[in-house]
Amino acid sequence: MNKERLYKQLKADEGEVCKVYRDHLGYLTFGIGHLITQKDPEMDWAIGTPVSPERVRECFDRDIGTSITEIGSMVKDFDDKPDIVQEILVNMLFNLGYHRLSQFKKFLKAIKENNWQEAAKEGRDSRWYTQVTFRAERLMSKLEELDPIYPTTEHDESDDIEDVKRFSDSNV
Repeated sequence: MNKERLYKQLKADEGEVCKVYRDHLGYLTFGIGHLITQKDPEMDWAIGTPVSPERVRECFDRDIGTSITEIGSMVKDFDDKPDIVQEILVNMLFNLGYHRLSQFKKFLKAIKENNWQEAAKEGRDSRWYTQVTFRAERLMSKLEELDPIYPTTEHDESDDIEDVKRFSDSNV
């Protein structure tokens, strides 16, 4: 998995805010969607307090590590999947959380079977898809680009940020 490419994707998808703020559900957050927990020193910080870019990256790296561990418990052969599939799954888990992604039974079954076309179809057949359509369509399109005959075909190394921009610009 290309963690730097994943970082760029999630930074574009989630945004990056270098100060403490309340997210759309009212939870204290900063950085790239980092939910502040009791273990974070920022828990007692006032809304609007700046957070250093180094701290944002530190928390992002920790959150990605947690996401990789969680998706690995959901998809047992996660490490054997093509890099792009790993990145798509981590992106989805980062957005949805473990519990909500675990409810994508048909999607996950297709992923486990390396049936990328079916996985993309199931991903689109969800409330998540209607809520974050641009992001979801970009991710499902990436799945469909994988060769169904050779399911381990790797994703090319092009900068996926351009895809984020392309989908955002064409769907505004």
